[in-house]
Amino acid sequence: MYLAINILGIFVFLGVAILFSKNRKKINWQSVGVMLVINVFLAWFLANSKIGVDGVKAAADGFKWLVDISYQGIAFALPDWVHVKQMNFVTSALLPILMIVPLFDILTYIGVLPWIIKWVGKGLAIITRQPKFESFFAVEMMFLGNTEALAVSSLQLRQMKSDRLVTIALMSMSCVTASILGAYMLMMPGQYIIAAVPINIVNAIIVTSILNPVTVTPEEDTIAKIGGASAPAENTDTLESGSEEVAESEVKAETAVNEREPFFSFLGDSILGAGRLILIITANVIAFVALAALIDALLKKINPALTLENILGIIMFPFAWLMGLNVHDAFQFAQYMGTKLVTNEFVVMGKVAGIKNTFQPHFLAMLTVFLTSFANFSTTGMIIGAFKGLVNKEKNDVVSKNVGYMLLSGILVSLLSAGLVGIFVWK
Repeated sequence: MYLAINILGIFVFLGVAILFSKNRKKINWQSVGVMLVINVFLAWFLANSKIGVDGVKAAADGFKWLVDISYQGIAFALPDWVHVKQMNFVTSALLPILMIVPLFDILTYIGVLPWIIKWVGKGLAIITRQPKFESFFAVEMMFLGNTEALAVSSLQLRQMKSDRLVTIALMSMSCVTASILGAYMLMMPGQYIIAAVPINIVNAIIVTSILNPVTVTPEEDTIAKIGGASAPAENTDTLESGSEEVAESEVKAETAVNEREPFFSFLGDSILGAGRLILIITANVIAFVALAALIDALLKKINPALTLENILGIIMFPFAWLMGLNVHDAFQFAQYMGTKLVTNEFVVMGKVAGIKNTFQPHFLAMLTVFLTSFANFSTTGMIIGAFKGLVNKEKNDVVSKNVGYMLLSGILVSLLSAGLVGIFVWK
């Protein structure tokens, strides 16, 4: 029965996307069908076939090996933080980023990652029959993250119509940075985190092509030279939101350099960027956890049983139940889903890391996949801020008016990815 409900949930999530579609008549149903078949196969292959499971486990072990090596550098500077019975959250999950981010940046510098992104994106465009740049961007954002992928695509974005920019904004909600996967794997099962990446890519294209179907002419279906910092900048307005200022400054920093800078200068900037990323994540986790605790304390003054998690659990319960869970597990799953959306994935991962072994395999697999993305409320501010630094006010206003669709897209992609993996993981 639970398997049937899980399968039903996939169609319900797709139905929600169709219900909120901006133009149902323009939906390319053949393309959506092809992509859905691809993702069902990917979910089965990565979560249930011996070759696929062994492959993602090997990839997860590779990330773990990198993290273990990074601890040598941490131990040199901070031995008292590493040589302990139980490392704290910052040491175990975040400080390894100081090595992993520069490693991925080096792969970008020497051209390895751009080559992979280029050819995987081209292959995806051919198979899915979606516009070339949208397929390219779906792959790009999974390696680089949302603001970074937007930054290196600046020339392309300036040349695109507003409705295609909305599609890019919707897709940006479902990204994850490859260099941060190692931090996730220290808290959740690595095999499902690795599996979530390609499944999220395809689901992001499926959901956005339903929510915001756009007709692209052959003349428009081109890819501009990536990293077009030399393109004339469009007028942008002064920002007011703090999160948008951060996002815009990141974008401008990425697009300011036209020439290939010396390697060690590049490496130094990468290390500093990794350090800033750790500080940002740490600050966000501390602030969100503290604010959630404050809200809980205030709610308990009204009713001792009233908590933020319970409220979020009630709101998200129908979606969690459609993942093929019993009522008790569905409510717990819904609480984690809601908490992730109003805070971020690190808050939930840190919370469940110590108890994940008590979860049923079906529950754990779906929770891990659902958490493996940047889809939350704060991400919308970063994306809008990035667009403000790249396109003119008129185009940015169109993107800003679609914040609700951005959130809906991120939630539906996470639900679809988790639900598809859940179909094939029960024991």
